[in-house]
Amino acid sequence: MTPFKLSDQQRLELEYIGSHTPWAKERCRAQALLWLDEGASVEQIAEALLVSRQTIYNWVGRLQERSGFDLRGRLADSPRQGRPRAGHGDVDLLIAQVIDTDPRKLGYHSTVWTAPLLCHYLQDHHAIEVSRKTVSRALARLRIRWKRPRHQLALRPETWRQSKGGRNAACKAASTLCC
Repeated sequence: MTPFKLSDQQRLELEYIGSHTPWAKERCRAQALLWLDEGASVEQIAEALLVSRQTIYNWVGRLQERSGFDLRGRLADSPRQGRPRAGHGDVDLLIAQVIDTDPRKLGYHSTVWTAPLLCHYLQDHHAIEVSRKTVSRALARLRIRWKRPRHQLALRPETWRQSKGGRNAACKAASTLCC
């Protein structure tokens, strides 16, 4: 590998990133580049950071290749596509169309829609296999909220101890006066 040298400005920025960034990967990359600039070998850095030597070479290459970005942009991960959406994005529309209908009209033995029941509906009628979580996210995007029972504790009347066989405050006061 050719000798690696940082400018004073780059070194200051890497030191700041290494001590202030909330992302561990960027902090690790910044520290590796600083150690490399100080003269440490690639093998020593790879061993200290528990990465392969090729990873260190990749980080140096990324720093040199992305000259159009600022230093933080050079250290950051490149954007990735990620997993494609389940149901090709049609789940929201299909749920919106069926959510106001009674599930019994479609042959289900339930009076209300649930996430697992909507999964079965999408599988049975549209051949789209989705998870319960996908359905829940679609319902959240559609701003549909499930009805949940509210459990409220009733206020106790003043004589609740009497009804349970205990003494209330009036009985206690009367018993202390009699004795």
